[in-house]
Amino acid sequence: MADARTIATYNAKAAEYATLVTSDGPDKTLQGFINLVPKGGKVLDLGCGPGTSSAHMRDAGLDPDPMDASEGMVAIAREKFELDARIGRFDDIAGTEIYDAVWANFSLLHASREDLPRHLKALCKATKPGGILHIGMKTGDGSERDAIERLYTYVTVAELKDLLVAAGYEVTYTKEGREAGLAGTIDPFVIMRAKKA
Repeated sequence: MADARTIATYNAKAAEYATLVTSDGPDKTLQGFINLVPKGGKVLDLGCGPGTSSAHMRDAGLDPDPMDASEGMVAIAREKFELDARIGRFDDIAGTEIYDAVWANFSLLHASREDLPRHLKALCKATKPGGILHIGMKTGDGSERDAIERLYTYVTVAELKDLLVAAGYEVTYTKEGREAGLAGTIDPFVIMRAKKA
């Protein structure tokens, strides 16, 4: 995420967002992801937010690497869950065959469309052979800001699948739905799970 207004929104609303996503345990989607990662597996939590998902992964015996562009979110992840969360942007994705899996849950939707192929290729490179990617995106066309100034890139289901395949992944699971987020609107989304080919 490089958009300053988006980051500013997450900094300003970090505490509110943390309340929104707090849960006692992993939801069905996160649990399904956890079940695919070997015990002790290293997982990049890209756009970790307040760290809830990373905390659930850690509790399940995984080794999360939580990263977010928002200092406010990283502070909550460190303080509330005692995670070793770090500040980082999509351009900071680096390394070769480091991770057993990547959890990119509604984070890359803040990347520009032209940058998505590059970021996905960097994630694939950083993942071990056979490693798992979870990605959540809002569906639609074009780009726009929501009511609280966050910039979104919308994708179609077919477009996201093509992006993942081009990056070196094989799509293994697709789920579509509608959900309310921080801005209060109910928006369509797609979740895909993929394996590094």
